[in-house]
Amino acid sequence: MVTGRGRQARRPPAFSTIAWLYVLIVVAAGTSVLLRAIFPTDDWDVHVRWSATLVVLAVLFLVCDSFPTALTSRQSAWSPSTAATLAAVVLLGPPGAVVVGATSLLSVQRGLAFTQRVFNASMYALSASAAGETYLALGGRVGEPMPGFFPGILGPFAVAAVVHVLVNHGLLWGMLWLIPAAEAGPGIGTARHIPLLFISDVGYASLGLLIAALWRELPGPLDAVLVLIPLLVARWAMGQFSAQEHAYAATMAALCQAVETKDLYTRGHSERVSRGAVMIGQEIGMRANRVEAIRYAGMLHDVGKLGVPTTVLQKQGPLTEEEFAAIQLHPMRGLEIVQEIGFLDEALAGIMHHHERIDGLGYPMGLAGDEIPEFARVIAVADAFDAMTSDRSYRGARSVEAALADLKKWAGIQFDPAFVEAFTAVVAREGWAAPRPVAVAEVSSAQSQDHDDPSAPLRVVEKQ
Repeated sequence: MVTGRGRQARRPPAFSTIAWLYVLIVVAAGTSVLLRAIFPTDDWDVHVRWSATLVVLAVLFLVCDSFPTALTSRQSAWSPSTAATLAAVVLLGPPGAVVVGATSLLSVQRGLAFTQRVFNASMYALSASAAGETYLALGGRVGEPMPGFFPGILGPFAVAAVVHVLVNHGLLWGMLWLIPAAEAGPGIGTARHIPLLFISDVGYASLGLLIAALWRELPGPLDAVLVLIPLLVARWAMGQFSAQEHAYAATMAALCQAVETKDLYTRGHSERVSRGAVMIGQEIGMRANRVEAIRYAGMLHDVGKLGVPTTVLQKQGPLTEEEFAAIQLHPMRGLEIVQEIGFLDEALAGIMHHHERIDGLGYPMGLAGDEIPEFARVIAVADAFDAMTSDRSYRGARSVEAALADLKKWAGIQFDPAFVEAFTAVVAREGWAAPRPVAVAEVSSAQSQDHDDPSAPLRVVEKQ
């Protein structure tokens, strides 16, 4: 689906009943405003509706809309096509803007299912209608700019641009939150970038005013060609931003993979801890940008194990004092590895302190209670839960119920009670996909040791 500057769902989702209902409502509303635009009750003349102005703006819109830039979540994409829609608001009024936006149905970009095309077209039609009506209500003038036309329309246009982006973002993000609900996945996507995307959407929407301003001075097609250049530059800039985001994601995935190749029993552990931390964060009402940050913290919480000898991590017998000291240093090693990655921000504290305990008997600094950063207390719960519900060399996986019972048992001693309660509630409501058993030979627990397993709290303390 496309946002104000153009975001779209990139893969056919498995819609739930409520998602289908949402789509039907948006499509019905979009169809209604489109029909009113094509068959108006006012004096918007037929030859105006299908004039060269409308055709040129529609083509400009389609060029932008057909070549969007994929965003990090891969559920959405960006294009600067809003500029054409808002130019139509000024030059043709709300009906023309609606028709221009609805041409998204004809986009030539690949991979869009028919349902997505219809939703996109309806979303753009509704955004254009809302922007156009707002523009008129605030005294905006419609038609080719004449002397005195500016700056009188600047205020109405600015408000209309904000309304267009708000409606477009709102309709899209409503859909993106419903799709993950149908697929049992977190719907955060690029949530931490919403403010940046919103501001840049409004900024690029101002190019629509530039199109309108040039329209009287230059022939329509030449005007469109000149304006297309900054629109394509805008798309290139967003592409660079998106590429950087993908590079960050690839870097984190590579670091997680490097950690997990050192220990067969931790494969998938980072992803599950990340998922659990996000579940807790959303349950306690964390802001979207902090939920995204704690997702990164969960993914990278054990990256410091890259600095621990593989022989120590995979050792099945008792650890020496030196080996156990090496294990206890891994949070600090992790901080050293990732502290220069600027976008991690608060996640760094979670990586550094996720083995601290509420009673002060954890490591590496022996912090207690609220001295422990919130991210670290959240990750500690998700980390211990996944360790308990995963196969290890010294024991098999425990049931979800037994693991939750142990979390409650150690709440207030090792874990923050509020986060244990939040995690218990969200798992009871949404369930938990336990990892598949690891196909390796069982090792007697008498010959092994948990090393860095937070699922056996007192054993860690006894070895210190």
